[in-house]
Amino acid sequence: MAIKECFIDVHCHLDMIELDIMNVIENAMMKDVKIIVTQGVNPNSNRIVLSLAEKNNIVRAALGIYPLEALALSVEEIDDEIEFIRKNKDKLSAIGEVGMDFKESNDKERQKKIFNKFVKLSIELEKPIIVHSRKAELECIEILEKNNAKKVVMHCFSGKFSLVKRIIDNGWFFSIPGSVKNSEHFQKIIKETPIEQLLCETDSPYLHPDKEWPNEPANVVVSYEKIGEIKGLKLDEVKKKVFDNYFKLFN
Repeated sequence: MAIKECFIDVHCHLDMIELDIMNVIENAMMKDVKIIVTQGVNPNSNRIVLSLAEKNNIVRAALGIYPLEALALSVEEIDDEIEFIRKNKDKLSAIGEVGMDFKESNDKERQKKIFNKFVKLSIELEKPIIVHSRKAELECIEILEKNNAKKVVMHCFSGKFSLVKRIIDNGWFFSIPGSVKNSEHFQKIIKETPIEQLLCETDSPYLHPDKEWPNEPANVVVSYEKIGEIKGLKLDEVKKKVFDNYFKLFN
């Protein structure tokens, strides 16, 4: 059955929201948020994410290992998890949350090796890769380019605008968080990026539009509203554009 146009939260962490998950999902549906891509960050989280997606038809699973979590694992443990993801490829929508974080760790070479594995996995499985790139924006882009990655979502991208242009030229996507409400940086990304390369996210339970806690997928509508305001489009027009973007990338 074809899915009707709806709002989409392309990046959140349902398993981290300190609220009743079914209430969170119901709140989202009441706001016409009917696709929620929840991210795994470690082996345990990946299994919870898969279970949530299997039990709730609006939830989609992204499986990966968050960069700082990956540093706590051995090479063998990471490879085992990659094999787990490979075996569950038909149950997942994306590889995520993966990437590099040079703000929290200086172990750059190991992070590069791990991220490279996940980029190759996403290409092998023909799944989008959802990228965390804090203070490692250039290095993430270089690894993605070296692998000729095509299906890329830059999550909460905070890099320089010369890199924003590079991402646009590569045909990749930005996911815009609800914190865009008060962030000139994300507002400028919206202004500079063709709407054909924009998606929306909450990063729940983080990045609440009003700096509250916890955030939840229902609030993704704030990102759509800000895109409409900046691009001079009605909310329904933004909904349709982002919906089409999602299915272009995720199918």
